[in-house]
Amino acid sequence: MNTPEPRRIRVGHAEREWAVTELGEHLSAGRLDPDEYADRTASAYAARTSDELEALFTDLPRPAAALPVAFPAPYPALPPHAPHGIDPHSGMPFSDRSRVAAGVLQLVFPFGVGRLYSGHHGIAVAQLLLSFVVVGVVWAFVDGIVILAGRPTDPYGRPLRP
Repeated sequence: MNTPEPRRIRVGHAEREWAVTELGEHLSAGRLDPDEYADRTASAYAARTSDELEALFTDLPRPAAALPVAFPAPYPALPPHAPHGIDPHSGMPFSDRSRVAAGVLQLVFPFGVGRLYSGHHGIAVAQLLLSFVVVGVVWAFVDGIVILAGRPTDPYGRPLRP
C-alpha cells in the first residue's frame, strides 16, 4: 500500500482558510504589503497540497505559541483552614503561636510564661506555684529548652509555628 509523502498531502477548505487567516495576521503586523498579501491569498485559495501552502510562509516567522488561559500559581496556596501553613511531618495545620516565642518566654521568665503563651494554662499555673520552690524554676527552664528543641503543640494539638 502506497502512502503519500507527508508534504504532498491534499488540503481542504479549512486549511486554505487557516492559511489566509495567518496571512492576514502577517499583513496586520506589517510583514506583508497589500499587493503581496493579495498574491499570497490567491495562491492559498489555489493550493492543492500542504507543501504549496507551506511555501507561502517560508519567509515569515512561525506563529507564536498560544499563552495559557490562566497562569498557574508559583506555589500552592495555603488552604483556608491552615492560614499559617501545614506541618510537613504530621500534616496538621500550624498553630497561630510561635515555638520560638514560647521557648524564649519560658527561658527568660522561668515561671510558666511560655506555657501560658502557648495555651497550656494548667502547666503554666503549676510552674508558677512551684517557682516559689527552686524545683519550679528548674522545671520551667528545662521546659523552655524542650519547647525550643522539641515539637510542642498548642492546646488543640496543632504544632507551634517554627
